[in-house]
Amino acid sequence: MYAAERQQRIHERAQQDGRVDVAGLAEFLDVTTETVRRDLAVLEQQGLIRRVHGGALPAQPSLPELTLAARIGQHSEAKLRIATRALQELPDGGTILLDSGSTTLAIAELIPADTQLTVVTNNTLIAGALAGQRNITLLLIGGRVRTVTGAAVGPWAIGALSELAVDVAFLGTNGFDADHGLSTPDQDEAAVKRAMLEAARTRILVADSSKLGAVHLQRFARVDELHAILTDTGADSDAVEALRAAGPKVVLA
Repeated sequence: MYAAERQQRIHERAQQDGRVDVAGLAEFLDVTTETVRRDLAVLEQQGLIRRVHGGALPAQPSLPELTLAARIGQHSEAKLRIATRALQELPDGGTILLDSGSTTLAIAELIPADTQLTVVTNNTLIAGALAGQRNITLLLIGGRVRTVTGAAVGPWAIGALSELAVDVAFLGTNGFDADHGLSTPDQDEAAVKRAMLEAARTRILVADSSKLGAVHLQRFARVDELHAILTDTGADSDAVEALRAAGPKVVLA
């Protein structure tokens, strides 16, 4: 079988099954795993597939970035479970950082009224959800507010974050996996997320499983820079094992 024919079959199988693995393709095509990896590299260069740990996914067209308001209603049950589990990670009387996002907004809405905390956020909706809580000291990071996400970004935000040392950061993302790390479409938002990561002693990603395997333009963190990942039970088991192998604790809520 010629290389072009093998690669066509691999692409077709990826399209049909939604995922292919190196060992399975080697058996299917009766070739070595090294040959399969070379074929996958060629297909990725052609933009037909995207390689992930142990295999590949069919390439997906770039999707427009959804507004925060639009994302709030998506996968709401999974986000609620993740946010509820995240409450166990709140430091008693300590400081947390809530990144801009629909899951972090859910965390803010679930924080009990009698919780003593200092909360830092760059998101206007999260700040609004916490502003009336008497026991919470709320610090709102300033900067240019992105209309799409309600997040403050830019030099003001990064400068303020560079002066902080918080106990726990709850980070959001548009996409994550073991190979490509955490990514988001916007360069300015990625820079702020990176500053949040560096400001925290404990770094926790809160993201539902629909984002697992998605890759966006700007990577802002590697998986091994996280202490924990809170996602939901819909996550692909192989992808979860790859995340765990990279270092962080992975909790399925």
